[in-house]
Amino acid sequence: MLNADGALIVGAGLAGLFCALKLAPRPVTVLSPKPLGFGASSAWAQGGVAAAVGPGDSAHAHAVDTAIAGAGLVDESTAESVTAEAAARIEDLARWGTPFDRDDTGHFVLSREAAHSRNRVVRVEGDRAGHAIMQAMIARVRLTPSIRVVEGLTVIDLARADGRVIGVYARKLGDRYGEPILVRARATVLAAGGLGGLYAVTTNPPGVRGHAMGMAARAGAVIGDPEFVQFHPTAIATGADPAPLATEALRGEGAILINDLGERFMLAVHSDAELAPRDVVARAAFRQIKSGHRVFLDTRATIGARILSEFPTVAAYCAAAGIDPVREPIPLTPAAHFHMGGVKVDETGRSSLAGLWACGESSCTGLHGANRLASNSLLEAIVYGARIATDISGLEPVRDPLRPFEGISWDQTQGEAVEEQLRNLKPVQDLRQVMTDLVGVERNAGDLKAALRTIRELESDAQGVTRQFLNMTSSATLVAAGALRRTESRGGHFRTDFPQPDPTWAHHTEMTLAEALDIRADA
Repeated sequence: MLNADGALIVGAGLAGLFCALKLAPRPVTVLSPKPLGFGASSAWAQGGVAAAVGPGDSAHAHAVDTAIAGAGLVDESTAESVTAEAAARIEDLARWGTPFDRDDTGHFVLSREAAHSRNRVVRVEGDRAGHAIMQAMIARVRLTPSIRVVEGLTVIDLARADGRVIGVYARKLGDRYGEPILVRARATVLAAGGLGGLYAVTTNPPGVRGHAMGMAARAGAVIGDPEFVQFHPTAIATGADPAPLATEALRGEGAILINDLGERFMLAVHSDAELAPRDVVARAAFRQIKSGHRVFLDTRATIGARILSEFPTVAAYCAAAGIDPVREPIPLTPAAHFHMGGVKVDETGRSSLAGLWACGESSCTGLHGANRLASNSLLEAIVYGARIATDISGLEPVRDPLRPFEGISWDQTQGEAVEEQLRNLKPVQDLRQVMTDLVGVERNAGDLKAALRTIRELESDAQGVTRQFLNMTSSATLVAAGALRRTESRGGHFRTDFPQPDPTWAHHTEMTLAEALDIRADA
């Protein structure tokens, strides 16, 4: 057994590291399966952080855009409070070293992304916000003596006693079947990401496969809005796993979507064309592909050679795939990108389980509703990271710096081998394909029931099933069960057999794993 000697944060993405920094000088232990900066979705974010910091903008206007994108399920008070905190959290990031793009007068350079009424996305080097923010946070964490970072531990279960969460069970790198290690803590923060990797086509890092929500659900936590998965319409179709992303900011700069006939198909779909909400654009692209066409992002006329200097990440992805975006359109495919659902939390980040908080993509705050507004994810991560730190600060006194855990470390060669092994396990591959084929951009009752039956069979048939795999199948079950129960279409959830919104469903889903398993049993 190990003792965190303070708060324990599971996950080392932006939400987790921001929370750790806000807790300083109180002691905190951060558990990460990989070295800081690797394996976190935050580092892959291209667009930036949405915040009403430009002239003529307001937090209220930002909240209104958030509510419109969320298709009737955004908690208005949550949206108003989060957008009101945005400017202060941006200043935190800047103070900690994030090199946000600024003009000659020192003001932020702001991008516009889909469903925003004005330019309000604070960015770094055009499309490198996530990487730059994470590098600044990591440098700050390394200099903060109250933060102990433990790399090479994979959390597989929450530990419970006397009706509350008392820490986690974890395994050392590469140890799939050994006895788990108990890491005790008075306050446990789950910040271990979403579930995009449950799908065969995703923009998420390989390790982001629903483990956080799955382990919380298996411990009895209430899960919010599991059916709402956002599919990004502009993943680059290179065949890579995960799929590289072409940032939405390209469409904000005027890039258009065309099919293999050269037709700009979004004009006939939505009045905002390429800047329509993501779910609308993703479905339009999906239907083009389903009808036999290919889909492309054309940056040639509006951006041209500027893509090389202003969007270097996208340019590098294209170069690696042999695509010249200055002279040819970029091939696209919709891909699982973000989960609006997760562990249900209140305004302070507390879950339904005593002793457990959650933030970032592993949580469901009510901010995103049925469809996340572009670049609100990093904003939510830092706002709730700060709120959780405030909420649990009273539990943790200031102490001397923490000592490292002995005998636990990250080995890159072993780590890459373990990740590749997990990726190639047939049950994992089968699960991911089932989610893409049957619980994807468009859904129906027959497919969802078939998916639930298949998930049940995969659990039963898997040889030597691990708790990691059970976390994945638990999350997959919750998504499919929530989608089957919601007999309407709204935001990121689209049912071909119920293609319209139903006012009687204008409320959040709250579901336990036990309820989801009952739905699965009846499928």
